[in-house]
Amino acid sequence: MTQLRSLHQAPTLLVPEKVLLPEGAQTGHAVLVDDGQILAAGPLTEVAAHTKSLLTDANASDPNPKADQSIAEPVRIDLPGRLLMPGFIDTHHHLTQTFGKSIVFGEPSEIFQRVWVPMESNMDAEAIDVATRLAAWESLRGGFTTVTDAGTRSNVDVSAISDVTTDVGLRCVLGVICNDLGGGVRTSTVAEVVAAAERHLSRWDAEALVHPSLAVSIPEVASDEALVAITRLARDAGVSFQTHLNEHIVAVERSLISSGERPLERLARLGALGPELLAAHATLLTPREIRLLRDSGGAIAYNPVASSWKGNAVAPALLMHEFGMRIGLGTDGTRSDAFRLLDAAETAQRLTGGMDVIDSSAGGGWTWLEQGLRGGADAVGLSGQIGEISPGARADLLILNIDTPEFVPSWDVPWELVRLANRDQIEAVIVEGKLRLEHGWPIDWDGRAFLERAKDVSRRVVENSPITRIDPNAADHRARWMAEHGNATGSGSPASANAPRNGGAVSARDDF
Repeated sequence: MTQLRSLHQAPTLLVPEKVLLPEGAQTGHAVLVDDGQILAAGPLTEVAAHTKSLLTDANASDPNPKADQSIAEPVRIDLPGRLLMPGFIDTHHHLTQTFGKSIVFGEPSEIFQRVWVPMESNMDAEAIDVATRLAAWESLRGGFTTVTDAGTRSNVDVSAISDVTTDVGLRCVLGVICNDLGGGVRTSTVAEVVAAAERHLSRWDAEALVHPSLAVSIPEVASDEALVAITRLARDAGVSFQTHLNEHIVAVERSLISSGERPLERLARLGALGPELLAAHATLLTPREIRLLRDSGGAIAYNPVASSWKGNAVAPALLMHEFGMRIGLGTDGTRSDAFRLLDAAETAQRLTGGMDVIDSSAGGGWTWLEQGLRGGADAVGLSGQIGEISPGARADLLILNIDTPEFVPSWDVPWELVRLANRDQIEAVIVEGKLRLEHGWPIDWDGRAFLERAKDVSRRVVENSPITRIDPNAADHRARWMAEHGNATGSGSPASANAPRNGGAVSARDDF
């Protein structure tokens, strides 16, 4: 894989055992990459002929190039036993929340009130830098080459996020929060929110890996005027408008109490449903709301792991897919492992619907692969640019070792990627035509030294944040169980009999 380190320095012909195209994995294919872009993809003979034609045309246009400007034959890199595939798109993430990801195991819904807001409000520039780098690295390790950040609650400028993602080499659809309400009171004027949104939309033109997006945390924290203004701005600019929509029971009830409408119904009344919408979760939808969303052309970020860990429901993703709705997959910052996300996406649909009607296929495998790739690209407004291997697309690619027990024998690569693949098979992660990770580790910065720094900074932040947990950590949970059962298994510490029995809040700092 050392040859890949110079991938961005010259035109390169990648010749793997298989290339993943939308119609499936193809053998005998090649991909030509140059200047961060895919120039050609297809059967090796055709790509080689196309490459020769490109060189001939280029040399003909400048018959006397300077020595340092001459056009050379592409570097050919053969990749036997490897699958070349597009990088995955995470359509819903919270990059600055990574310090708390293992604090919220076992927690009920709406943990933002007890964990995320208290923690992010206490994060300084150094903490945001470290948290973002940790999350970005984990995303790349998990096969995500693009991540959609829903906006930080920290007071640090969002450039602190973009600087890190660009440095690490992660493509980022970067949201800025445009709330104008909080706690039932106005926190900003609509004019202030609009001005901040306009600044955000205009500041990233020179950044190849940063794509702006506008966000409202949940519809209830924006006035009618702000929702109309922000969605119109996003629509006119051709960028995504992100919001957590109909995610939890309490959120739907809160909206009903404050406005007499469910969150999605309110957006529909305001004319704020449209193709710019990227609705995170959308797990609690009535049939009417599904129709409204379908007719509007809005997109869904389906977050199956979040539903499993702390949700009230699972989005009807397979039904919406059959209705032709736009769907991408999101992690919600739970775990940044694309292959486990594919598995969760299929499994959640099979368990919540497929088994009831004896649908053993539940999407046929390819559906979830498609939603993790081209569907995700469409959902975040980057269709044709990422999530596929095709001429003109950006060279955001993964190289997987398929000469492994998981893929031998191999009969159906799309299904195998959904149910059998794992991130340990990812040998190289390429973004914008440049190698970023090799066997999960960065090639141009010291990952091991950074991990030590991340441990120190995360401990400082969490210990000093007013975080409240409902569920005890695993050790305390076990101790309570052992105490209730009188050490029935014969294992466990005698001290477990003295474990606390109350179910009240547990400060996170008690766990560190």
